[in-house]
Amino acid sequence: MQKAVQNYTLLLASFLTIVVFASYGKKKEGNTEEPATVESVAKIPQVIKAIDLDKPFTLAGERVPMENPDVYERMDRELSVNTYWHSTTLLNIKNAYKYFPIIEKIMAEEGLPDDFKYLAIAESNLRNATSPAGAKGLWQFMRETGKYYDLEVNSEVDERYHLEKSTRAACNYLKDYYKRFKSWTLSAAAYNMGGTRLKREMDAQRGKTYYDLNLNQETDRYVFRIIAIKEVIGNPERFGFYLDNDEGYEPMTDFSIIEVDGPIPNLGDFALKNGISYRTLKVYNPWLRSSKLTNAARKTYEIKIPNKKF
Repeated sequence: MQKAVQNYTLLLASFLTIVVFASYGKKKEGNTEEPATVESVAKIPQVIKAIDLDKPFTLAGERVPMENPDVYERMDRELSVNTYWHSTTLLNIKNAYKYFPIIEKIMAEEGLPDDFKYLAIAESNLRNATSPAGAKGLWQFMRETGKYYDLEVNSEVDERYHLEKSTRAACNYLKDYYKRFKSWTLSAAAYNMGGTRLKREMDAQRGKTYYDLNLNQETDRYVFRIIAIKEVIGNPERFGFYLDNDEGYEPMTDFSIIEVDGPIPNLGDFALKNGISYRTLKVYNPWLRSSKLTNAARKTYEIKIPNKKF
C-alpha cells in the first residue's frame, strides 16, 4: 500500500511539472516583447519626458557653463525635480501671484537683479516656514542675521515674517555679499552656506567661481535649484503647468495702514474694531507673533488692514 501511494505521488508531481512548463511556454510564445507605447499605458495620467537643456541658462545675467558635463548633469537634476514635483511647483506658481508683485517692486527699488525673487522659493516655497536650524520667514533669516539687518525679533514681534522688511533685508544681505565676492552666483551660494565658509572653501580649493567648487550637498545644488525654479515658474507652460491668471492666489496689495505707537492689550479686539477677524489680521501681519502687543518702547508699528473685508 505504501509503495502504491509513493508511485501515485510521483506520477502526480510529474503531471504538474508538465502542466507548468507547457503554460510557461505558451506565455513565451504569446509575448511579442513590443516596447510600451503611450496608448498601452493610457491608464497612467502623464507622460514623463527628459527636459530639453539645449538653451543658455543664467542667474542675474551670469552664464551657466553648460558645456561642462558635471554642470549639465546638475542643472538637469534640478530642472527634472522641479518639473515633476507637481503639487509643490503648482503651489509655488500660485503663490508667486500673491507675493511677487511686492517682492519685485522692492528689488527694483533696491537695485537687486530680479532673478533673486526665485531665491525666496528655493528658501521657503514662499511660505512663512521655520527650518530645523531656526531660520524663519520667506527669506529664512536666522535670528542674529535678521537683527544685524535691522529686523526686530522677540516673543511678540518677529520681522523675519514681515514681507516688506524681510525682503529689503534680503536685498541688503545679497548686495553685501556681491561687494565681497563680485559675483551674484557666489552671492547666492553665500546666502545659503554663509560667506565665511564659502571664502574658506574657495581659498582651500583654489576655486574662482561657484562651478569650480566642491561644496556641501545643499549648497552644491542650491544655485542650480534657483535657476531651475526661475525656468519653471517663469515659463510654466513650457513645463506642462497651465494656469489662468485668476487661478493664482490674490496679491496682498490692497490694504490700508494703521499706525500704532502704544500697546494693544488684545489683538482679537483690535481686529474686530477694524472690521476683520483675528485670523485675517495674522495673515496680513504674520510678524505679530503673540495675541497682544505690549510695545513698552512706544515704537510706531504699521499694521495692515485689508480693504476688502471677508
